[in-house]
Amino acid sequence: MKIAFFDTKPYDKIWFEPMAKQEGFEIVFFEEKFNANTAVMSKGCDAVCIFVNDKADDKALEIIKELGIKGVLLRCAGFNNVDIKTAKKLDIPVLRVPSYSPRAVAEYALGLLLAVNRKIHRAYVRTRDFNYSINGLMGTDLSGKTIGIIGTGKIGQAFMSLIKGFDMEVLLYDPYPIKGIVDGDKDALIQFGTNVKYVDLDTLFCKADAISMHCPLTKDTYHIINRESINKMKKGVLLVNTSRGALIDTSDLIEGLRNDIFGGIGLDVYEEEDGVFFEDMSNVNIKDMDLLSLTSFRNVILTSHQAFFTKEAMSEIAKITIENAKSLETGSNLKNLVLE
Repeated sequence: MKIAFFDTKPYDKIWFEPMAKQEGFEIVFFEEKFNANTAVMSKGCDAVCIFVNDKADDKALEIIKELGIKGVLLRCAGFNNVDIKTAKKLDIPVLRVPSYSPRAVAEYALGLLLAVNRKIHRAYVRTRDFNYSINGLMGTDLSGKTIGIIGTGKIGQAFMSLIKGFDMEVLLYDPYPIKGIVDGDKDALIQFGTNVKYVDLDTLFCKADAISMHCPLTKDTYHIINRESINKMKKGVLLVNTSRGALIDTSDLIEGLRNDIFGGIGLDVYEEEDGVFFEDMSNVNIKDMDLLSLTSFRNVILTSHQAFFTKEAMSEIAKITIENAKSLETGSNLKNLVLE
């Protein structure tokens, strides 16, 4: 099998090439992002492998269908960048990596929460300039506070396990709740703590001192954080998003920042990150005014979609992607097929 890898970076070659060779696969690496304009580059390959900011829309899928591409391999969990309906119509299987290292993302989310609360990012900049004043760097104890967790899938559950040691009240929201928590199962309470409970979104927004987001991007979660939900939040609330940028309406978020609603915000994703994140833009004039505005606030930490980026996670992503390629080649055991 010959696979066209799009939107690749040097670290992709390090992890994927050895595993592909073991299976007798050939990988053609492209730095270009996959879209309707670049899809033709996969000519002569059997599959395409894409990442979070590639765009497999109807036009791109139609092009690779004409080229005889057997399927699309996602080296990520999310699939909001793929037109699944068109893929099914064209009989193009789409396989993803549903779980690689939930702990990696959860640990990073906790790191962002601690950093924005205790203003570690600002302290780092100060001391690099030999400024050892701590004025303006006061945070708050998390113990005894309330945290809201939106999304209790594998990453959300990993975050719940981490936050258990902080002695916080934990409010959960997910349309598909963990049965053990709802039923008060003893094992679930041991795993996640006795101070966790599911609530509706309005209750979570109103009562949480901190909110961490761990849900996929769907039509129901698009801009779940908006002007209306922000206006329900406590003044000084901490907000962390390591999931997908479009969960948050950026314009409304900036308005909330200007109105001093937030005590701190930690973002590892941004809804207009395509073409910016994962790239070196240090010598480019940024024209995205919302992005410029976000980075101007002292209580905002913005990182470049790196929550997943650990050795363990990259190894698992490569392993599962190659396994998906094997399944695609044989046409059997498509356990990671996207079915939506």
